Amino acid sequence: MRLAFVFNPFSYKLHEENLRVVQRFFGLFPPLSICWAAGIAEAAGHEVQIIDARTLGLSKEQTLERLKQFKPDAVGLMMTTYMFLETMEWVRFIKQGLRDVPVIIGGYNLRVYPKESLVHPEVDFGCVNSALNTLPALLGELEHGGNFHDVPGLVFRDNGRIVQTPEVDPAPSFVDYPLPHRASLPNELYEEFPTERKNFTVMVTSKGCPHACVFCEAGRTPHDARTPEQVVDEMEQVYHRFGVREIDIFDYEFPLNQKRTRRICKLIKERNLDILWACRSRVDSVDEALLRDMADAGCGRIYYGIEHGMQQKLDEINKGISLKMIRDTIKLTRDCGIRPLGFFLIGVPGETRQSVASTIKFAKSLHLDYVQFSKLTAKPWTGMWRELVQSTGYDYWREYVMGRAVEAALPRPWTDLTNEDIDRLTKWAYINFHARPLFLMRHTLKVRTLGEFRRKFMGFLEMTFRQESRSEDWLERNQPFEVYKAHPKARQD
Repeated sequence: MRLAFVFNPFSYKLHEENLRVVQRFFGLFPPLSICWAAGIAEAAGHEVQIIDARTLGLSKEQTLERLKQFKPDAVGLMMTTYMFLETMEWVRFIKQGLRDVPVIIGGYNLRVYPKESLVHPEVDFGCVNSALNTLPALLGELEHGGNFHDVPGLVFRDNGRIVQTPEVDPAPSFVDYPLPHRASLPNELYEEFPTERKNFTVMVTSKGCPHACVFCEAGRTPHDARTPEQVVDEMEQVYHRFGVREIDIFDYEFPLNQKRTRRICKLIKERNLDILWACRSRVDSVDEALLRDMADAGCGRIYYGIEHGMQQKLDEINKGISLKMIRDTIKLTRDCGIRPLGFFLIGVPGETRQSVASTIKFAKSLHLDYVQFSKLTAKPWTGMWRELVQSTGYDYWREYVMGRAVEAALPRPWTDLTNEDIDRLTKWAYINFHARPLFLMRHTLKVRTLGEFRRKFMGFLEMTFRQESRSEDWLERNQPFEVYKAHPKARQD
């Protein structure tokens, strides 16, 4: 079969955790979930093509024309909860243009709201969790006109009734996945804010995280890692075949298994891969010996989940680290020649303007290269989400996916700050940290290319001078408070 995947453009949403300017400038990344699904289909003997309409700046009409040229037997799209309704607009347009071609959706949203996602008649099939077994089985049934009830982990319609089939037990391991498909991607166009080399791509080498942070959807999920050989095989492929010289590893916690991480570093050096790479880590997952091995193997940046500058707040979100651990690890990272970057949250339980100021002061004292301040949001499957749904009896994300709730920021009953307060404080945090003269001078001198300078300069200008939200946006942001108060269970089935 011929299977086409579409990665559609998306605009800023009021319920996002990032500011509008951050979403715009943080980066253009390959749609890795789609790449894995395409790789799985390709390994099963099917012909695949990915149309990255977002990166290529394609309209719906241009994308449909490319689809018609490819003549697919099925079309797949990735659904995130944040962008669900916008992606559905693309699904409807594609369905109108390719009436007899089934539409398959997958992605994280299907794990949380599988049947809700299928209430939209334009969607024919959904892969609930892993595509490894579901997608090849589904394509086989489509090819031979078989029984969809036999496809594991599938959600579909049967005579108007939405059916969800059981998943494979035990769940497939990440080591069983083939390499993701990248051959039909515009690999030369990808970049992120701190990118220093071309070509750039992202990787995922493990799933899950055993820690219990209440704001993270991966909290207390099994850690499922690919082998060091598989990881470096993928690095070697993108290096030689796609000219990649910089990689950002998107694992929730890359150095969780130090023995595995050291083996990956050793293999990178043995295969003479001149790659600059970055990863994400907790401050308690690394030590000096590991950091030196990582630096020696090309690790140039580590994004640390720091979250807050007050110990009490760290404890309340179950972060399980101390301010001293943060200081020690950031200093050690710099001493080992790796640039430390920090992730912080604004709007944690009990947050005040004074506690935000404490976080900014703490962040500045760490001498981080960059920081990202996010607005704590009750994302699906997080502890904050479960608490909000339980206390109100209303699940905004479920209603949004089903098309029964308007786009709006969620309430944050755990703080007295309004959503408008949190938007303003988040923007203030960015400017307060990054607009320091010595910081700007130091980072300007580190810029290596004109493209990097342009990207960072334009991001700084927009962050500093553009008004983040309009008055009507403010009204929409505060609407959920009235929805939750007036109709706590109004739309539950």
